[in-house]
Amino acid sequence: MATVEIYTKWTCPFCARAKALLNQKGAAFEEFEISMDREKLSEMVERSGGRTTVPQVFIDGQHIGGSDDLAALDAKGGLEPLLAG
Repeated sequence: MATVEIYTKWTCPFCARAKALLNQKGAAFEEFEISMDREKLSEMVERSGGRTTVPQVFIDGQHIGGSDDLAALDAKGGLEPLLAG
């Protein structure tokens, strides 16, 4: 099983959508809630190549992107193979 990490903020509807898709796929994930955590925010920005929006999703260390990127990957059949590891 792949290691999935997602950086989120608590009021973010895009974060909820990304988490719902991951849950639908049965993927366990580690969530980093960055609303009040400047250290995790800095970590996210560095790992994502400068992106400051949430969510930011990583699968086995590979940056996937945000909610729309995750949904697009799923639509073209690329998400499940990554989640399978």
